[in-house]
Parts: sequence; structure tokens; C-alpha cells
Amino acid sequence: MRTRNPLSKLQMVCIILLWVLIVMYILAHAEIDGPLVLSLVISGVLVLVPIYKTIRKRSKKN
Repeated sequence: MRTRNPLSKLQMVCIILLWVLIVMYILAHAEIDGPLVLSLVISGVLVLVPIYKTIRKRSKKN
């Protein structure tokens, strides 16, 4: 199995900005309830964990 390339800084910024924009849109246009909050938290974890891992790998290399 191939290992994936680490994310570049531009990729990380784009992913975070897109996630923030989507979350802002959802919060502005949807009724805020428990399942929505849980979904946003889970999506945040799914988005931010790979970015955190990439940053941690870079700091270990230096």
C-alpha cells in the first residue's frame, strides 16, 4: 500500500477555509439542535486530525 504524501501548507489552508465556510453557512441557515452540533464536531475532527498529524510530522523532522 502506498503512503500518502503529507499535505502542503496551501492544501491545509484551503481545507480549513472550506470547512469553516461550510460550517458558517450551515449555522446561518439551519436550526441548531443536538444532531447538527454533533455532526459539526465529528466533521471538525475528520478535517482537523489529518492536518494535525501533518503538522506534527513536520515538527518531528526539524
